[in-house]
Amino acid sequence: QVQLVESGGGSVQPGGSLKLSCAAAGINVSRYIMGWYRQAPGKQRELVATINSGGSTMYADSVKGRFTISRDNAKNMVYLQMNSLKPEATAVYYCRSQLLLHLAWGPGTQVTVSS
Repeated sequence: QVQLVESGGGSVQPGGSLKLSCAAAGINVSRYIMGWYRQAPGKQRELVATINSGGSTMYADSVKGRFTISRDNAKNMVYLQMNSLKPEATAVYYCRSQLLLHLAWGPGTQVTVSS
């Protein structure tokens, strides 16, 4: 059974940084497409960034150059480094694993960007 648990969320001022972590159990993150998604109040969940088994990454246009997704295969962890945060980044951030048709989500972690 796949278990994903996010951590690292919190409140930060505009321009600040946060690093989110996703701890995975039941899968080997190096073999999956791992992704970060976010859902702001009243909006649909949207893709933030993904990293595939080959290490290739993809980012939403809104976060390119400011966010970095990475993984630590030895720790079975996935990370999202978020820099130069903007108020519109306020959302619940979710970790997702994907292998073919098998998807799993974590419960999410709240990120609030406000002065």
